[in-house]
This record gives sequence, C-alpha cells and structure tokens, in this order.
Amino acid sequence: MNDRKTITVAPWGRGPGGRPARLYTLDDGAGVRAQLTDHGATVVSLRAPDREGRAADVVLGFDALDGYLQPGQPYLGAMVGRHANRIAAGRFTLDGRQHRLACNSGGQHLHGGRRGFDRVVWQSEVREGEGGAQLLLRHVSADGDEGYPGRLEVELPCTLAAGALRLECSARCDAPTIVNLTSHMYFNLAGQGDVLGHELQILAARFTPVDASLIPTGELREVQGSPMDFRRPRRVGERLDLADEQLRHAGGYDHNWVLDGPAGTLRPVARLREPASGRTMEVLTTQPGLQFYSGNFLDGRLAGRGGVRYARHAGLCLETQHFPDSPNHPHFPSTRLAPGEEYRQVTVYRFGTDAAAGG
Repeated sequence: MNDRKTITVAPWGRGPGGRPARLYTLDDGAGVRAQLTDHGATVVSLRAPDREGRAADVVLGFDALDGYLQPGQPYLGAMVGRHANRIAAGRFTLDGRQHRLACNSGGQHLHGGRRGFDRVVWQSEVREGEGGAQLLLRHVSADGDEGYPGRLEVELPCTLAAGALRLECSARCDAPTIVNLTSHMYFNLAGQGDVLGHELQILAARFTPVDASLIPTGELREVQGSPMDFRRPRRVGERLDLADEQLRHAGGYDHNWVLDGPAGTLRPVARLREPASGRTMEVLTTQPGLQFYSGNFLDGRLAGRGGVRYARHAGLCLETQHFPDSPNHPHFPSTRLAPGEEYRQVTVYRFGTDAAAGG
C-alpha cells in the first residue's frame, strides 16, 4: 500500500435546474477513500479499513444522485446551512429587525429551510493546497435566500490525508446575517446493521436541554447523573430505554453538547468505536457545540446504498456546530456575521482501528 494521495472526478447526473453534478473521489493512498459530490457538498461514501484491513463504507448514502434529490431525504452526508439545526418558529431578531425564515419541520426552521445548501449544486474544482491536492467547493447564497438577510459567500476546502477527512468552512457577507454550517454525515463504523453497540465518548460536561418541539430551553445543564453523560465511553443504546424526559422528547438522542475547551481552537471533542470491527473515529473541531443524533427518525422506508433499508438507528450523526436556535438565545455563542468579518470553522474526522478484538 502506498501513501500517494489522489483526487479524481466523474460526471454524476444533473441536480436542480438541470445543472450538472460531479462526483469526486479522494484517496489517501493508505486505505481510506472518500467520495463527495458538489450537489449539497455531500459526502456520498467513506470507506475505511477494519483491524484486519478490510474496507467498508462507514457513512449512509445513495448509489446515485437521484437518491439525494428525493423530497424529505434526511440530509444524508450534506453540508447544511445557512443555519444548521432548528430556529424556533423560523424567527429571529438581528440588529433590532425581525426576520422570518422558511419553516420546514413542524413549524420550525431546520437546516437552512426548504432549499438549503444541501439542495443546490456548489461550484467545484480541484486545486493544490497545503499538503497536496484538495477539493474546493463554493456556494453563493443570495440576499433573501430562505428569508436570510445579506449575500453570503461560502468556501469549503476538503482534504483527505493519513486517514483524516478535513472540512474547513469559511464565509463572508455583505450585510449582517447569521451563519452556522455543519456536515450531516450518518456514521456506522460496522458498515451495516445498527449503531446501538457503538461506543461513544463526548468531551462535554454540559448540554442544552430541549422542550417537546426540540427547541433549546436556554439552560446549559450538567450531564452528570443523566443519560447525557458521555465523558467516558458508553454504548449508544445503553440508556435509550431509560425513563428520561430528554430522551422522550427526542425519541432518543438529538441534542447539542457544550464542548469542553476553547471554541476557535482545533481540539478533540468526540471518539466513536465499533468493537467488532475495531474501527475508530476521532472528531476534532473548532466549534463550540456538537449535535449527537442517534438516527431516531429513520424508519426503514428509505432505501440507501445497495438497496439497503435504513431502519431506526442505522446511523448516527455527530454534527459540529453552534447551538440550535442560537439567534434567540443571547447567552449562547453568537452566530452573527457582519461585513468585514470572516466565519471560519474546521472539523476533522480521523479514522483508525484499535489494537485487538474486544480491546
């Protein structure tokens, strides 16, 4: 096995408005390979070896672009925005002016609205960056897009090296706006089945509890003594059946954790391990929050790669982000962006294996 990194490209059908989409394959030359499409800046496939060197796809996805064009498909692998997660009633006030966003989820604004960043074809090219070739994705969101103020220009360089996929987002605007971008990959390190036996660690002492509509109450609550405590590795399914109000509201885990360490600094924040295969994934980010979603709303109706039906808990999401509904909670880290400022965040997903079976 060599360590020569490569990026190749192929046509991949047509997106909204008939715009051609492309599929890029990033290979780190050492056993990890990722495929991304410029439709929705989506991670379509991510193959990683187990402890015996056998590769499997560790993200949920579709074989063809048509799968991603389906109404209501749950953001598989996409970069979501302009503002990820929920905004209550699709309303927020910025600089004294109230803005109304498209409501697309039970009266709430979710992941950018009806036609968010996941539903457009981004500009794409391969360029030379630090450490070699990288895929550069760009998108321009017009003033008024889904109700958001200001024109927003987004850049997303993507690199794969030494088993680590690095996503680096930046954005600039021409009028005050809000921005919160995240990758919505669904991970399953076994490559099949459910994720209930995966072991998860989240380096966070607090989380943001939600009400019955999954909107944060504004509290920053300690995880200690609750099913939200993942400071030490715990099986994903270990506490799902507990009589806990927060689990009941979400039908499982669908919450934001307040990450330890200084936001703006790239630091380890989570680790996922699948015991049978030995595959591991470490998440590093500059973001202040992490949304852990345990795939509660997958119900088997969605046919993914190879025709496999994605049943409940077929995958889990670890979405690095600012907190949900941040514009309506002044004490949360701000998602406001002004002209002359730069939004910037980096997230790295680093794949590996443990040393021995059951270790």
